[in-house]
Amino acid sequence: MNQYYDNNSSVHKGTIQEHDVIMRGRKMLEITGVKQVESFDSEEFLLDTVMGALAIRGQNLQMKNLDVDKGIVSIKGSRIFDLIYLDEQHGEKAKGLFSKLFK
Repeated sequence: MNQYYDNNSSVHKGTIQEHDVIMRGRKMLEITGVKQVESFDSEEFLLDTVMGALAIRGQNLQMKNLDVDKGIVSIKGSRIFDLIYLDEQHGEKAKGLFSKLFK
């Protein structure tokens, strides 16, 4: 990351929001910079973040916290298997994963 990050500064309108993923013990995720939760169930979450689409797979996944205004999502589960960013450069792979997610 080539950006200066100041924990004490507030997010100003018009600036790019920070995106962080914090995993604790493969059971808990805290994600910032979330623009929208596209879909979720007990096995998969699909999030639209400021850095692209993020797919999360695991067992017994539950949304523990959602703060739309701040763009924060907390997810808890028995076990988290995958965190996958769906880049625009890999359009065909992304389309395939999206179609699997939305069956």
